[in-house]
Amino acid sequence: MADGKAPEVAPSRQEVGTRVDPFRAYNFKLLIDGVNEGHFTQCSDLEVEVITPHPRERLAGPVMQGDLTLRYGVTQSPELWNWFLASMNGGPSRKNVSVLLLEGDGMTQKLRWDLNEAWPKKWRAAPLDVLGQQIAVDSLTLVFESITRG
Repeated sequence: MADGKAPEVAPSRQEVGTRVDPFRAYNFKLLIDGVNEGHFTQCSDLEVEVITPHPRERLAGPVMQGDLTLRYGVTQSPELWNWFLASMNGGPSRKNVSVLLLEGDGMTQKLRWDLNEAWPKKWRAAPLDVLGQQIAVDSLTLVFESITRG
């Protein structure tokens, strides 16, 4: 500072104008009836099976859908909990749900699954943190009638 110049500041790792997305690590986006209701880090148990009632004849039988489990999620919306409450109180409220797999940038859609007539079967909350602004979801299990890949 003896020469009257301000000390050089090391460049920050984030460039000016760069978008910071807090959901970047949460690469599964959950849409309920087309509205973004949460972001999750894991998606598992997504399966569809064609039952063969008579294995000897090798004929296709009915189709059985598995349950979808989303884990380690965050949401700023109470809609997931309200939807689960509706399922607990007198029967499931069926909705069309989409699960989007996002690219590493956290914004670009890489793959999409559309679950028709889905409803929440199980909800597990994550430990509560008074410093957090979002509702953390440890796991959410959905039942659905059919699936398409978009």
